[in-house]
Amino acid sequence: MTWLRDEKSEAAAEKILDAAAELFVERGVATTGMGDIAKAAGCSRATLYRYFDGRVALHRAFVHREARRLGEQVAAEVADIADPAERITDAILAAIRSVRETPALAAWFAVGDAGIASGLASTSEVIEVLGVTFLAGAAAGDPAELPRQARWVVRVIVSLLTVPGVDAADERAMVEQFVVPALVPGQAIVPNA
Repeated sequence: MTWLRDEKSEAAAEKILDAAAELFVERGVATTGMGDIAKAAGCSRATLYRYFDGRVALHRAFVHREARRLGEQVAAEVADIADPAERITDAILAAIRSVRETPALAAWFAVGDAGIASGLASTSEVIEVLGVTFLAGAAAGDPAELPRQARWVVRVIVSLLTVPGVDAADERAMVEQFVVPALVPGQAIVPNA
């Protein structure tokens, strides 16, 4: 019966993370407390702390869950793109677009909350894997550099989420002009002015 207990445990954790997502949208990430989340999830604080030992653990679990979902979505969206430069550009822009269009993710980049997102993005192995997914089969050079390149791509995405370009065309031009040449040497793209 261990598998049933594990399944229930996972479902309970998902319910808590779903409740947290709603509160992040309503109140912001930084101002949502553990008590608020427990109440919204319909559980006691003690139960909440059995699943997540604190706010940082809950934030990390939420971001990791959403990063996995985002990674799968973006990977599917760019799977048929053969050109490495186009694949990287479209993956980065698809991630940015998806975060902006998803209220529970966009909340992490609101004024006062972006620092939390930046901190998690720079220390998360799951988010690094997300960056590796974006670069799969596209980045050139030493394969040992892929994790560092992935961390840099994540930083570019976080930067554009916290300090957006003028518009979508401006962001595309920046990615094509400054990011792609660093990842795919010889693939410089001249942006449409």
